[in-house]
Amino acid sequence: MAKYLVIVESPAKVKTIKKFLGANYEVMASNGHVRDLPKSQLGFSPEDDFEPKYITIRGKGDILAALRKEVKKAEKIYLATDPDREGEAISWHLYYALKLEGKKVYRITFNEITKTAVKDALKNPREIDMDLVDAQQARRVLDRMVGYRISPVLWAKVKRGLSAGRVQSAALRIICEREEEISAFIPEEYWTLDAVLDVEGEKKSLTAKYYGHGDKKVTIKSEQELRKILGDLKDADWKVTDKKVGERTKKAPLPFTTSTLQQEASKVLNFSTQKTMRVAQQLYEGVDIKGNGTVGIITYLRTDSTRISEEASQAAAKYIASKYGAAYVAGNVEQKKSGKKIQDAHEAIRPTDIGRTPAELKDSLTRDQFRLYQLIWKRFTASGMSSAVYETTSVKIDAAGERFSVAASKLKFDGYLCVYVREEDREETSVLSGSLEKDTKLSLKELQHKQHFTLPPAHYTEASVVRALEELGIGRPSTYAPTLTTLLNRRYIVKENKNIYVTEIGEVVDKMMREAFPSIVDVSFTANMETLLDGVELGDVDWKTIIRNFYPDLDEAVQEAEKQLEEVEIKDELSEEYCDVCGRQMVIKYGPHGRFLACPGFPECKNTKPYFEKIGISCPKCGEDIVMKKTRKGRRYYGCINNPECNFMVWQKPSGVLCEKCGSMMVEKGNKLVCSGEKCGHVMDKPAGKPAAG
Repeated sequence: MAKYLVIVESPAKVKTIKKFLGANYEVMASNGHVRDLPKSQLGFSPEDDFEPKYITIRGKGDILAALRKEVKKAEKIYLATDPDREGEAISWHLYYALKLEGKKVYRITFNEITKTAVKDALKNPREIDMDLVDAQQARRVLDRMVGYRISPVLWAKVKRGLSAGRVQSAALRIICEREEEISAFIPEEYWTLDAVLDVEGEKKSLTAKYYGHGDKKVTIKSEQELRKILGDLKDADWKVTDKKVGERTKKAPLPFTTSTLQQEASKVLNFSTQKTMRVAQQLYEGVDIKGNGTVGIITYLRTDSTRISEEASQAAAKYIASKYGAAYVAGNVEQKKSGKKIQDAHEAIRPTDIGRTPAELKDSLTRDQFRLYQLIWKRFTASGMSSAVYETTSVKIDAAGERFSVAASKLKFDGYLCVYVREEDREETSVLSGSLEKDTKLSLKELQHKQHFTLPPAHYTEASVVRALEELGIGRPSTYAPTLTTLLNRRYIVKENKNIYVTEIGEVVDKMMREAFPSIVDVSFTANMETLLDGVELGDVDWKTIIRNFYPDLDEAVQEAEKQLEEVEIKDELSEEYCDVCGRQMVIKYGPHGRFLACPGFPECKNTKPYFEKIGISCPKCGEDIVMKKTRKGRRYYGCINNPECNFMVWQKPSGVLCEKCGSMMVEKGNKLVCSGEKCGHVMDKPAGKPAAG
């Protein structure tokens, strides 16, 4: 009969850990949290000093009953929930839900689910860390406070089902700000100029890029400037004025943190942040490996740290030396410390055994598991390897006072590149002629020039949003995926070909949040709050102090917003359309995909229509109205109401002014009008009195 009870979070871990521990141990799962704040109410009040009132989560009664039965039999109880603040809080809730007072209760944690790690954890039990628990409670209460107080304001103003959140609303703001930057961006013209040159005695020509006038770098901004340079170069003598040969090293990448894993899996594997975390959880909890049973093959997946244990580092060095040679083993592996982020206490994400190569495990893993494990394995292996070394050559070429340059690089030692190549590591290697020395005379074969326009900032992708959140200090590793998932599920944002776009609903919610609750969406405020919460985790700040200081300002802002709402009677906006079924004048309503037309006679008449907002400008192709439309996923654009017969369409708001150079429609960007023609780029000031683009 089992003497000891081990309680873990996930049922997937039970079988794995049971196998490591033997007959004296019973292993059971809590299936995550067992207690939480009630859904129907705030769950705390200022009068009770914000003390949370926890209740058993619906559906967890049977699990708790089964656990209580085993608790009565056990001599010792080990709470083995995940090694982070959420896991610590689950252990604390289990302690009270199972009435473990007076029993022999121990908290154990392990960073990987391997026999060694689990056995070591049992040898080093500790008490529940109340600083970690309080940090989780503070986050839970703050998030509940923001969500439950602000969301009803959005329901009253826009539509039910919307939500606000401490991290979610700040994340929506940075995405909206990027979209505003893109909309207001005005492309600038520039030209590139290349010289194709022949070297005496060499069959192959070389191409040099225009640098500038002498040592001064110059950007060619117009065709007029280009023509002047071309005139100066006519009949000029071409000569090499300088040649430098050097060496450049490229350091191996650091092993993965939660954030960098999400970013790389998005870029390389096209995984969403949610999918990356789901698959990584499977690899951490354990997979059935032929001949070994169920084993956890990566370390814990929520971490801010790039630290590697001494044991894992030595094992990696030994593996690299035997597989690739001693020259490929890095000297001292650089470790980047975050300084302030709590989950630096964990290691980086790495394989639990570097000897388990992806090729060996391929038959035991699903396709997604294999691809993610391979990415983690390669990154960790590369992190312990030598830098790549390139031989570089740069040549300066002068003609009539104008400077051209040509550069080449050749891989001298591949180092970590023999295992792992990132997008930024891919570079063309080229070799310059050995006869190309200082004062070598060259003959011009041809000059090639091309017009370009500067590009706006790139739309966010899931990967770049995660990077921005991390850099700005908004949220923590465990929050990145749920934050993006919530924004997508609420239809505040949509994804198209990896790019993220804000929907009409997202714009409305962000505008309201900025106006009524500026501090909640303020990036600096949110980041500072994270730092304070980290202080709770370190034991430096009392969690109730944060709540006491935050609540009055939030309460005042909510009351002010509610007061303003009471003063404005929110009626359905009448449209110009009439119901085809009953003849009533249709109204404009908000749905999950944005605005639509609905009959005010609902529920007797349930007729609805798409809502197309006319902008008062005629289509340049057919003369019909241009209307604002949305793509299937909710991205805004402007097109002819006569579609599909007429295919006119632009992403920015048309101005009604045609380009004086090419005749295309000019679109509004801030206080400028920009030609929508791809090859034109004409810009002019917006006529006085014309309103800004909506």
